[in-house]
Amino acid sequence: MDPLSDVLSLLKLHSYACGGFDVGPDLCLQFPKHAGIKCYAVVSGRAWLWVEGTSDPVELKSGDCFLLLQGRPFWLASELGVPPIDFLTLRRNGKNGSVNTYNGGGNFFMVGGHFALSANHAGILLGALPPVVHLQKDAEKSVLRWSIERLMEELREPQPGSLLTAQHLAHMMLLQALRLHLSDASHGRVGWLFALADKQMSAAITALHEEPGRQWTVQELAECVGMSRSTFAQRFRETVGESPMEYLTRWRMLVAGEKLIHSTEPVSVISLAAGYESEAAFSTAFKRVMGCSPRQYGRSEPLGSSPH
Repeated sequence: MDPLSDVLSLLKLHSYACGGFDVGPDLCLQFPKHAGIKCYAVVSGRAWLWVEGTSDPVELKSGDCFLLLQGRPFWLASELGVPPIDFLTLRRNGKNGSVNTYNGGGNFFMVGGHFALSANHAGILLGALPPVVHLQKDAEKSVLRWSIERLMEELREPQPGSLLTAQHLAHMMLLQALRLHLSDASHGRVGWLFALADKQMSAAITALHEEPGRQWTVQELAECVGMSRSTFAQRFRETVGESPMEYLTRWRMLVAGEKLIHSTEPVSVISLAAGYESEAAFSTAFKRVMGCSPRQYGRSEPLGSSPH
């Protein structure tokens, strides 16, 4: 798999809820703090979005998509200056996988989903991202249009299997939105996610993910992407935010942590797969990265349990 797919698979990303809401005039919906990611698109109309801790409200227009990535409380309003109403109270009779209408509808119609992540590792994705991502360029809307329109159809005209289909479409919309955001060089952000937009850095990260147990050197990685050792090391740190070996160690420990919880392999076998001939050296590195010993981590959740 590619690095983004690797990480999202490790995070056990799945749709927690999906649906749509049609909001009428003079209404401001107040949403509480949430876990995971929310991803919604405006099918029609116009709305105002304000996320706690940001300076100004964002105007959302038809075709726009937004991601809420740090779980902060937020508000969606048909117009500015309207007193907020608690959304959870308002939607008490609403259904997952359906379109719910508030105050008669007509001002803005949105579809999307709420996605849960593995609590153990959510920071490796969300920590590199801003609290809100607003996709509004014509090219971005064009990419998202198909999944948005199909999701709207499934919600408005349910058929057998519609809930599962809607969840997959919402998942697709989220992945497309993440792709669009990381490919936009204008934000100038640092982190493994944004480094994937750089072909050479993406190739290096892919190589590390494909063979995490290999005894990599910076020279070997540089040769893989056709760069000198010094130039590669500098570029990697500038784009990823850490050295190649620091990134490799962290990725090894995340993969090992997943095995400790969800497999019956002994620590000695897991340490070898992670590139450590010495179980003691592996345990030291694991504790440094993950904050506890491998055996403590493996006992943190019952085998096979959901990490959410």
